[in-house]
Amino acid sequence: MAPRGIDTVVRASIDAAAGAVLSFGLAGAPSELLGDTAHRLVPATDRDAAELIRSIRAAPLLFGWRGSAPADTPALEELVLRVSRLVDDHPEVVSVALEPVVVATHGLAVLGASIRLAPPPARNDLGPRRLPSY
Repeated sequence: MAPRGIDTVVRASIDAAAGAVLSFGLAGAPSELLGDTAHRLVPATDRDAAELIRSIRAAPLLFGWRGSAPADTPALEELVLRVSRLVDDHPEVVSVALEPVVVATHGLAVLGASIRLAPPPARNDLGPRRLPSY
């Protein structure tokens, strides 16, 4: 049985302009109807994973909103980092969708997963895609 917790969605896909992109949101109405989804570029760092989870408007639900038990966000951050690593290390993985990911107070469970494989897209540029730091 799946643990009781908060249903979330973790996705990664290849964008023609930006490269691999991670997406995160709560499952259901918050992300589908309201567009409450956050995105980060791959490869993600631990800071990127933490910011990704905290950047959606519904994030307080994960941290004990109105006295509820907080979800295991370190486990969720680890999952986001693993999806980032999978997409970064294997260019033939063009899409990953984990939905729902039930995040409980201790641990999480991935109840649905799909991965799409294809020949790696041709890259015309060389080197990693990173924003310059000033």
